[in-house]
Amino acid sequence: MIGKRILIIEVNWLGDVLFSTPFIRAVRDADPNGYIACLVHPRCKEILEDNPAINEIISYDEGGLHRGVFGKLKLILSLRRKHFDTVYILHRSFTKAFIGLLTGARARIGYPTKGRERLLTIAVDEPDVGTHSVRYFLNLAGEPAAAAKEPAYEFFVNDADRRYIKDYLSVRGIASDDKFIALCPGGNWGPKRWPKESFAALADMLAQKYNAKVVITGGTREKELAESIGSMMKQSALVTCGDTNLKQLGAIFERSCLVVANDTGSMHIAVATGTKVIALFGPTSPEITGPYGTGNYRVVKSLIECDIPCYDVTCRDNRCMKAISVEEVFKEAVGILS
Repeated sequence: MIGKRILIIEVNWLGDVLFSTPFIRAVRDADPNGYIACLVHPRCKEILEDNPAINEIISYDEGGLHRGVFGKLKLILSLRRKHFDTVYILHRSFTKAFIGLLTGARARIGYPTKGRERLLTIAVDEPDVGTHSVRYFLNLAGEPAAAAKEPAYEFFVNDADRRYIKDYLSVRGIASDDKFIALCPGGNWGPKRWPKESFAALADMLAQKYNAKVVITGGTREKELAESIGSMMKQSALVTCGDTNLKQLGAIFERSCLVVANDTGSMHIAVATGTKVIALFGPTSPEITGPYGTGNYRVVKSLIECDIPCYDVTCRDNRCMKAISVEEVFKEAVGILS
């Protein structure tokens, strides 16, 4: 039996794309013989690579190849040639829904946000405010998928990346049988970051208690932050910022005995690999964007009296993250490692 040709227009951030993987699994389960393609920002492409539920990943490079009218026209023409029957629009923007319309697909499914009703053939009612993002996306797949009890992220690390990380760590003094703790001190905006002094103090405490080494992860832009944390520590730390892609980062997390992370895409990758995770939350809501489903994780959140979630990226006080004490996080880490 021939299945449908399905396009999923993805969201734009690493964590959000991971949140969508249970939805992708639900679409695949509903149409085992279908052809499923995902349109995604290039920075998030790796999140979906090696996923057996997906037949094709299409990059939507808004700032490069598909910039401007002619760039978007090139994208639309290529999508029309693929003859999709159904388009799911996970992104909330009008532009993404308009792209869905221009594909020529007869069925276009999404939420009627930002005046998009007329662009959709099926406008799905949005879930209640405060619904976790995983459930928010699953709701678009219909009632059976939305009712799934234990949806879990899907992120696939391949053996080549595992071998790369094994060699990478070995050359830098971390052998296969060495225990190490991974830190993710970055974040796509400053107010979500736990103070670097707190990360350094926690790392020293955990390294001493468990005779463990410390690895500080992140992208190139977080290298300065990571090196600053390392310079504050008594224990030496390996900074991997800028040296790994997302799959290799996942391989590091698989090897670690614990990951301590802010609310970032990296934190969700760590949860997806099945390692033990301490997730730190201040201005964002763990009920909406926290780790979800199966996994071995604990959430530590600020209890100060602020409106949460708060998306004031200009905040310089950062008191919600400062209110999380090193002792509190250490206690949770000991608990999950026991």
